[in-house]
Amino acid sequence: MRVAGGLLTLARTGLVVGLAVAALIYPMVALTGVGVKRGTDALSMPVGALRSSLPAQTSHVYAADGTTLLAQFYEEYRTYTTLDTISPNMQRAIVAAEDARFWEHHGVDFKGVARAFVANQKAGTVSQGASTLTMQYVRNVLRDSADTPAEVSEATEQTGARKLREMKLAIELEKHMGKPEILERYLNVAYFGHRAYGILAAAEVYFSKRPADLTVPEAALLAGLVQAPSSYDPAGSDAAPAVQRRDYVIDRMADLGYLDTAAAAAARATPIALRLSEPPNDCLPARPGWGFFCGMFRSWWSDQPGLGDSPNERLDRLRRGGYTVITSLDLRVQEIAQAQVLKRERTRSPYALGQVAIEPGTGLIRAMAVNRTYSLDRASNGPHSDPRQRKRLRGNYPNTVNPLLGGGDMAGYQAGSTFKMFTLLAALEQGLPLSTAIHSPRTFVSKYKTGRDSPARCGADSWCPSNASGSMTGRQTMWSGFGKSVNTFFVQLEQRVGAESAVRMAERLGLHWRTGIDKLQASPAKARTWGAFTLGVADTTPLEMAGAFATVAADGRHCEPIPVMSIRQADGAEAVDAKGVAVAAPRCEQVLSPDVARGAVDAARCVTGFKAATGDCGGGGTASRVYPTVRRPVAGKSGTTDDNRAAWFVGMTPGLTVAGFIADPDNPLHRVGPANAGKPREAVAETLRDALAGTAVRQFTPPSMTVAYGANAKPRAFKQRR
Repeated sequence: MRVAGGLLTLARTGLVVGLAVAALIYPMVALTGVGVKRGTDALSMPVGALRSSLPAQTSHVYAADGTTLLAQFYEEYRTYTTLDTISPNMQRAIVAAEDARFWEHHGVDFKGVARAFVANQKAGTVSQGASTLTMQYVRNVLRDSADTPAEVSEATEQTGARKLREMKLAIELEKHMGKPEILERYLNVAYFGHRAYGILAAAEVYFSKRPADLTVPEAALLAGLVQAPSSYDPAGSDAAPAVQRRDYVIDRMADLGYLDTAAAAAARATPIALRLSEPPNDCLPARPGWGFFCGMFRSWWSDQPGLGDSPNERLDRLRRGGYTVITSLDLRVQEIAQAQVLKRERTRSPYALGQVAIEPGTGLIRAMAVNRTYSLDRASNGPHSDPRQRKRLRGNYPNTVNPLLGGGDMAGYQAGSTFKMFTLLAALEQGLPLSTAIHSPRTFVSKYKTGRDSPARCGADSWCPSNASGSMTGRQTMWSGFGKSVNTFFVQLEQRVGAESAVRMAERLGLHWRTGIDKLQASPAKARTWGAFTLGVADTTPLEMAGAFATVAADGRHCEPIPVMSIRQADGAEAVDAKGVAVAAPRCEQVLSPDVARGAVDAARCVTGFKAATGDCGGGGTASRVYPTVRRPVAGKSGTTDDNRAAWFVGMTPGLTVAGFIADPDNPLHRVGPANAGKPREAVAETLRDALAGTAVRQFTPPSMTVAYGANAKPRAFKQRR
């Protein structure tokens, strides 16, 4: 399917350029005879299809403000425009250049056919054509509606049957469609060279202006291109043919009475003054900071069943469907997030420092920032950080298009102690209160097993995790255990609730397993033995972690991270799936009880220095400077992996959740080290502070006494910190 689609695109594009000069006139005998009639009947097309058919159009993708263009996708660079927005100069020029009797004939110019036949018979070759604008429009529609390369060739082959079919359909079409509409549609399907399909694209590409503003010499130049865009290319090394063709069109406009003698002379005397623009396609080139969001959007689009039956079909629709997409990207938040990343890590660092911001309760992705340039050019990239790859591969910095933040096929990175959130939620859901107290030794001999090469192995094959500090030894609760990230507390808590419960909780909150080992460990047969899960040994992405924590911040309402706010088709209708649901609609589900989610937030407040509403945090948290930085209610969780190979921080407020990380995407064994471990925490805290500045301060709702202290707890009043 992928090969066929590519061949069809090549066939369409290649034939467009040659049609104007190749589709001329054939022997008159080709218009008669039983063979031609049979061929014409076999290749006929309902006139209704010609009337309803619209050409492939460019899809435009905007930021959340609805006006800032992020990207455009096209197979043919074209945006449909109505006749009243096209300069009369252009309307007259195309008639003069291609079909002088357009307003008089009824689809076929029989005088032109006879004239061309005589001229071509004398010349012994094709020297004149007789295709009217209506016939050319028919041919273009037949070509664009083809489903296979063979159908494209069939629609454009140089045979009498094909020509007669065009005549038949042109005559029939003019019985149902007025001349102005035919002219409008023709100007929107015509190819003008330089990847410009349709007059709006042509005016933009050649003159950087709108079709309504085209002058006489500009319109004549564009009209002259339709016959042979390559031969008359005004941007080529020799512009003389373009000038000659333009002047011919100007003279024809004068002959038809569209210009007086003085106006024609002035137009011919005007030098060609191009203002060429190169229309970007897909996510490249992207403005700094936008490319990774665009790449994630494209990946998301290809996964939506409501947009087509397969990823290839969905992307084909994006490139041909003329969609208008308003994304969720908040340019202000994006700029803040990008600045905070680049403030701490240069683009030429092998370490990727990035963050993703999501709005709780909607799933809208507000920012995706990383210290990389979204580019395919790796020629000047730094050396690969894996010594085994250094001789044959360059590193993915500063330039890459890999989905470092999520939304693609990258597995992601181990997220360390941020995964303790899933064990915490599983415990609260099973009825264990936040006040649950467990003695937590420096090292704990767990019931889980491990391999002989594990640094946490003790005894025969037991898994024996340790805390980061001896000061954590002693009685801990969920508040203190989470705030100080006490490993031995959470392994014991995981044993009580079952490791599989923590794994399934992560899945409910949007995590997916992409590596072979993670898929195996998460399987029903193995999940119950995955003791190390609570310490974050599985791979995930910042996009998924931001979505998971946003679920907690939204009182347990999980909303699939989504990069769009609206998708409209070329006709203005909202894009909907087979059930009639808008493709851009939030996909939300209550996956946790609000009280359980509020209990998790209360424990997560201990991490940031905001302090819990219902209990004692037992001292400072692992990210106690976050609250003094953000200066409003904030909760979260920090995380580092074994040997500081990656470091994370996820911060959440009622209005925005941000997940940040630092790691080496090329070499997971390349340690970020203690000096870099705090960068995600700092970047997330300052991003939250600046992004929420000027907005109303929103409070977290404390959990019930039951969640905090158990079913027999006595009511008490809680004070909100501000």
